[in-house]
Amino acid sequence: MAVPTAWPPLLEPAPTPPGRALSIEEWAGLGEDEPGELVGGHLEIEEVADATHELCVTWLIRVLGAWLAGRGFVFGSELKMALGPNRGRKADVVVLLPGAKAPPRRGALHEPPDVVIEVVTPTPRDERRDRVEKMSEYARFGVRFYWLVDPALGSFEIFERAPAGFTQVVAVTEGTIDCVPGCDGLAVDVDALWAELARLRAE
Repeated sequence: MAVPTAWPPLLEPAPTPPGRALSIEEWAGLGEDEPGELVGGHLEIEEVADATHELCVTWLIRVLGAWLAGRGFVFGSELKMALGPNRGRKADVVVLLPGAKAPPRRGALHEPPDVVIEVVTPTPRDERRDRVEKMSEYARFGVRFYWLVDPALGSFEIFERAPAGFTQVVAVTEGTIDCVPGCDGLAVDVDALWAELARLRAE
């Protein structure tokens, strides 16, 4: 199969007038340097990530990538998901398990992924967004599993989608999750994750 040597150039979208509502298509087409998630048709500023947050995300991506070994997909925090006509989110980690439909090269993901992971930032606004708002939105979108990793609390939770929403199926603070729901053969060493974060310099 021939591999193209260059992709067609992307046209940069025109700046969005302040206060004007965006469609999901317009949000998906915004440039990479334009931050924010789409909530009710308007851009909402994302959480400000620190070293703890980013190290946790990269650790999870390494573990999941090694387990998938090219059989599925794992994405970082800039992949856009079109949850509805005026709502779009960018999770910290998005996973498509083996056998899932491959995502498009460009644009937002319109089909629900198998696993969405959020690393909780320790502010009341961000905690509510991850534990209440996004949990409800991801359940309605059809995400099968929702992981919440909270370095400040030292907790690692996994929720599985049920008819009434997400149900917690794993909640640990230490040890190893030997049988990760929905991920045959994957084990997550929670102690190793906390040890990785402990390498950061104390404030």
